[in-house]
Amino acid sequence: MTALKLFWSYFRVGAMNELQYRVNFFVQLFQSLIALATGLIGLALVFSHTTELGGWSRPELLVVMGVHIFMGGLIQMSIQPNMARLMEDIREGALDYTLTKPADAQVLVSVREVRIWQTVDVVVGLIVLGVAVYQLQVSVGLWQALAFAVALCLGAIMVYCFWLLLTTGAFWVVRMDNLIELFQGVYQAGRWPVTIYPDWLRTGLTFLVPVAFAVTVPAEALTNRLTPTTLLGAAAFTLGLLIVTRWFWRRGLRAYSGASA
Repeated sequence: MTALKLFWSYFRVGAMNELQYRVNFFVQLFQSLIALATGLIGLALVFSHTTELGGWSRPELLVVMGVHIFMGGLIQMSIQPNMARLMEDIREGALDYTLTKPADAQVLVSVREVRIWQTVDVVVGLIVLGVAVYQLQVSVGLWQALAFAVALCLGAIMVYCFWLLLTTGAFWVVRMDNLIELFQGVYQAGRWPVTIYPDWLRTGLTFLVPVAFAVTVPAEALTNRLTPTTLLGAAAFTLGLLIVTRWFWRRGLRAYSGASA
């Protein structure tokens, strides 16, 4: 509950700051529409030569695209800016101000930054998902909706843990800025279901960079491909990742010398 209150407080402050520059909304909207158009053109080119890709039909791949855009919006709205600020604070020794506050330091560094205009991507992703589900011409039952919501939450948590694990490395390696560009490049692979990739790449996109859990697994829930075993496995993997991330974060704090060093 404390984490939610902190997030809401920082969200309001971030919203007030960004509302001063409303032209950024139109810039973000333009960028989102360009990205959407590029994705749709790529999809059209693929299906101009085939009727399915790796067993996925066109509406099903549209579901994958919708989840990819939605999750990307969440990442760029909250996870990525917070991790970028954390890297900067570690490098400049400004993390001291956060560590002296009474709230848990990991919670604080995870909710301080909110890019409200990135909600454009979240909304666009939801619209694409709505269109895709309509084109599937199948009813989404309670199990599919619940499994989708759970898989989406688990995927978001995994991506957060992945980011924090990498960012915590800044306690030992000062320059970690290229991680943002690296992740964005790898995340683009999630525009397509990981099942179409070779085994070695599929494994990497599942357990090293959790793109499969963040995008493909939620899409599988809406397309009746997700099994209870996969969902339970995702939950177990998320729990293990949370434990490892927390341990690594605490170890990184012990290596932090602060601005006084």
